[in-house]
Amino acid sequence: MLFWPVGLALLGAILGSFIATLVIRWPQGRSVMTGRSHCDACDVALTPRDLVPLLSAALARGRCRTCGARIDARHWQIELAAAGIGCLAGIAVPGPVGLAGAVFGWLLLALAALDVTEFWLPDRLTGTLALAGLASGLAGIEPMLRDRLIGGAAGFGALWAIGAGYKLLRGREGLGGGDPKLLGAIGLWLGWAMLPAVLLLAAMTGLALVAVGMVMGRTATLADRVPFGALLAIAAYPAWLFLLGFPA
Repeated sequence: MLFWPVGLALLGAILGSFIATLVIRWPQGRSVMTGRSHCDACDVALTPRDLVPLLSAALARGRCRTCGARIDARHWQIELAAAGIGCLAGIAVPGPVGLAGAVFGWLLLALAALDVTEFWLPDRLTGTLALAGLASGLAGIEPMLRDRLIGGAAGFGALWAIGAGYKLLRGREGLGGGDPKLLGAIGLWLGWAMLPAVLLLAAMTGLALVAVGMVMGRTATLADRVPFGALLAIAAYPAWLFLLGFPA
């Protein structure tokens, strides 16, 4: 009973380390796939003792052992989130289907982190999410492939139409170009029936964040930028857990 939750949590922590590196370095045009891991501040190569997810940073008290610079908090935050995603998938659906769901969550995590920090949803990453959704459908994982294809088209088409309509009425962009693509990719995972729930949960989460900000004294205007893609990602993973895990 513990194999899948623990195994996917450990795998998530390991992959979370790579996701954090990608989120930090990709927007800067720095290499992610080549070369040894190194400190972002002093560029010294890291040793195996520095690369244990969560544990190494905790033992070093969040600082580089060589230069003493503070380690970007996104490293441990993303590693912890990725471990949690894997653990939940292993609890909800133990087995290969849980692994597929964890992959869904890890890709969403990378996209959400990039959207929060950079307002950027890379097409390559969104495309990978979409292709993985198609692959899981072809492997026979629920929902049916037909529902996934309808969900992909409906997700993209709905948000694209909303964005185009807003621009026509207001004369300016109101929705990022990556958001319709992301909802389309999510539709290829969840099918069409779950998309209204994802949109509702994303919107409610955004409104809740705005309300909290206003309580804390921040002002909110229609011109404020909101990482809606991150909100979609945050809403989509619980929807997958409910769809495949909790009813069973």
